[in-house]
Amino acid sequence: MTINNIDTAIPDSDLKDQDFDFAGLSRDQLLDPSVLEALVKDFFPEFAGGGVSGEKCLVKEASDNVLKTDGIISQDQFYNSVLDSLKKENYSELAGYYADISALYPDKSKTVPTSEESPRNAKPQNIDSSRLNETEKYSNPYEGLKIEPVIVPVSKISTDHFDVNAVRKDFPILSEKVNGKDLVWLDNAATTHKPKSVIDRISYFYEHENSNVHRGAHTLAARSTDAYESSRGKIAKFLNASSPNEIVFVRGTTEAINLVAQSWGKYNIGKDDEIVVSWLEHHANIVPWQMLCSETGAKLRVIPVDESGQIILSEYERLLGPKTRLVAVTHVSNALGTITPVEEIVSSAHRHGAKVLIDGAQSVSHIQVDVQSINCDFFAFSGHKIFAPTGIGALYGKQKLLNAMRPYQGGGNMIADVTFEKTTYQAPPYRFEAGTGNIADAVGLGAAIDYVNSLGLENISRYEHSLLEYGTDALRHISGLKLIGTAKEKASVLSFTMEGFTTEEIGNALSQEGIAVRAGHHCAQPILRRYGLESTVRPSLSFYNTRDEIDLLVSVLKRLKSSRNFG
Repeated sequence: MTINNIDTAIPDSDLKDQDFDFAGLSRDQLLDPSVLEALVKDFFPEFAGGGVSGEKCLVKEASDNVLKTDGIISQDQFYNSVLDSLKKENYSELAGYYADISALYPDKSKTVPTSEESPRNAKPQNIDSSRLNETEKYSNPYEGLKIEPVIVPVSKISTDHFDVNAVRKDFPILSEKVNGKDLVWLDNAATTHKPKSVIDRISYFYEHENSNVHRGAHTLAARSTDAYESSRGKIAKFLNASSPNEIVFVRGTTEAINLVAQSWGKYNIGKDDEIVVSWLEHHANIVPWQMLCSETGAKLRVIPVDESGQIILSEYERLLGPKTRLVAVTHVSNALGTITPVEEIVSSAHRHGAKVLIDGAQSVSHIQVDVQSINCDFFAFSGHKIFAPTGIGALYGKQKLLNAMRPYQGGGNMIADVTFEKTTYQAPPYRFEAGTGNIADAVGLGAAIDYVNSLGLENISRYEHSLLEYGTDALRHISGLKLIGTAKEKASVLSFTMEGFTTEEIGNALSQEGIAVRAGHHCAQPILRRYGLESTVRPSLSFYNTRDEIDLLVSVLKRLKSSRNFG
């Protein structure tokens, strides 16, 4: 982007055509004096010395908005030139980031991380640095400087009012027509749609940052690594992990669970040991443990649920004992919407010396997750369930456990040193990220978390809960319709059956009206069979759904019902 009023920004400057990619800076980054220093050194080398002793940049000298020397850019001038340029370019939402500089100015003590602190040039563990070639020894002078595109706008959502119509405008696909009707997406438990900010962020990556991460000695490698590792940090903060090193990128929840089964379970669970799961589990949290039991001779125990679909804690307690090695449970049931009491489940397991894995695929987009408060040992989720791309997700693992675990797969990126006699592995999380990862979609996951944070999970939860209550009440008034899963604590799932109709018939009828729901076993056959069923119809809600969409769902179901003269 070109600063259009550069004469004002830099008096007597002849650099009117100097291009700045200010759209590539986040608010906090542009307000950081260290970033300003790096930018001026990079783009205005003649101002980097200016008679000031040492290598200090005059931007820092002007941090109190005082012009130290003729022709030197001040902080206010710098900020105002960016703001004016953004306004001229009609970046109205982006310009809002810079509207009140004094109120937003951060702690001046903030500095750029040293090369040792930055993940992209982290030295391999247990290896003699003298054996590294020149490329591996390369250190970027702007090491640790995070320069990312600002794509997510500041949320206009009030804490007291959730403007769903404003939110819906962020999702391009919601304007799609299906069978000539407006799309009504009620299949959010299967996958969520992507806001424009996530789509744009991925495009920006491929247009400006595309490169493999780590070890590269060129600018694009630095950009892609910064974006990739920044996303890891966002995930860690979102889950309240104690460190980004506790976050492993995976394809999704299924791969995360299989990683734990192979890297931890295979070496810590033996013959006659016990793994505890619940009736509520998705197949992804059953099958890997069955495979491990078959391989090791361990036994699978199952926690029963009551008629409402909630775990029976007293029965769970009876299952725990000296042979219990692992408890693996869902946080939110994908088939019923039940929110399980994970804190109590974890506490009881730990009293018996067992580790706990939480399947968070259905919880992260609906309720606040704090892995330190839950105190789980592992937590897995998929990006596409939280408005990010498919094929990317994350595994949280306590640092001590990850450090003791062996790699799940071997190859590039996860090694520190390789000889024909021995291979030394990287420290976690890189030990578990063999080969080229899904870099662009990992960056997209970070953008999705930014978007969710811009709305606020409390606002999302409050709105979705009101929508769930509205939908539950409306469906209950349809003759012959039975809700499956009525636990007191629920997230946004409304599974049901309707007398006289197969789930496939109902799903097809709804689709003709543009309404997308899931009809089938939802990869959770055991819990449906607990109710004597092989399938249900499952509308599932998100914050971009509306009461009008629920009214349309109910209207179509009633019309379908009356077509066969039931009730």
